[in-house]
Amino acid sequence: MRVLEYLHEVDFVHGGPPRAVVDLCQVLARRGHEVVLASTSLVDVPPSWQEGGEGLPRVLEVPPPALPGQRHRRAQLDALAEAVAAADVVHLHGVWEPANITVSKLARDAGTPWVVTLRGMLDDWNMTQKGLKKRLYLQLGGRRVLEDAACVQCTAEGERAQSQKWFPRGSVRVIPNLMDLSDFESLRGPEAAQEAWPVLNGEGPHLLFLSRLHVKKGLEHLLRAMPKLVEAHSGLQLFIAGPGDTAYVESLKRLASQCGVAGHTHFTGQIGGDLKWSLYEAADLFVLPSSQENFGFVQFEALACQTPVMTTTLVDTWSEIVNSGGGIAVEQSVESILDGVLPLLEDRQVLQEMGRAGREWVFEHLSVEHIIGQIEMMYRDAAMR
Repeated sequence: MRVLEYLHEVDFVHGGPPRAVVDLCQVLARRGHEVVLASTSLVDVPPSWQEGGEGLPRVLEVPPPALPGQRHRRAQLDALAEAVAAADVVHLHGVWEPANITVSKLARDAGTPWVVTLRGMLDDWNMTQKGLKKRLYLQLGGRRVLEDAACVQCTAEGERAQSQKWFPRGSVRVIPNLMDLSDFESLRGPEAAQEAWPVLNGEGPHLLFLSRLHVKKGLEHLLRAMPKLVEAHSGLQLFIAGPGDTAYVESLKRLASQCGVAGHTHFTGQIGGDLKWSLYEAADLFVLPSSQENFGFVQFEALACQTPVMTTTLVDTWSEIVNSGGGIAVEQSVESILDGVLPLLEDRQVLQEMGRAGREWVFEHLSVEHIIGQIEMMYRDAAMR
């Protein structure tokens, strides 16, 4: 099939969506589909794609919007309009970019069907952030993009339950994010992380938070739970890995000091590659006390590394985490975090068994072959409308 994927900015600083789109394009191209990735920002598009070549996605750089309100002049979109008309299906990622309305209009004019992946943007927590502006956007065209789409993809049943009320006449399918598991086929071991941070060689237990540092991630709840956790386990160490706004990161460090756990809390900054995978394996428990996550790649990366997960019931995929046997889900509060985590830390064997179960579940339910088949069927059904 000829598929055009549109994401406004392919920049991994924006979290999971850009990574998901890059992985999707790569797998589709490998399976013989003609893929065009269109975007106004190509920061994290693989260089080989931009150079072009057989079996690779083609990249189309769209000019930045020239008009107020992040809108394009029609003359800026000639190449994109041509690519949309040539496609069998257009795939839009996200909700709030005005360009999505523009691209859907191009598709409508060309008679090309489109599908939309929400990326968690209609989740309840997100709709409380600048909610009036978002409701106005939906009324002025955003809802029509969703309800006229051949299909709207949610990545979990939890997302469907929260989101569909905003486009009640739309057609929805639940398909998890495509996740490249090749990095996890062989476990690397914790040694690289232990060498980088010798405290990981201690008795522990070792907790790991790895994600973008943002207020929605709920780290304040975890840090306020830390005194009781350290009281129960004097060797406990918490690693907080990921990028964040400098002022916000400093506020977290001050909170750790105020709670008397600065000596048990380690801010690593952003890490990647083999060191990242090794740090997952060095942890006894991955913790994500978030107010909202759509798919939450980091949770499933942890499970793939055989590390059990604690998340919250505010995360779209909490039931999948629990049903995997590899994790627990708690309410987002200090008391609930303590009630969930303390019993787990009492029995390392239980944690190890959970880790093994979670890893098996990931490879059974999130394999590329399993997910890409569902996405291809979504595209085929859209093209036949």
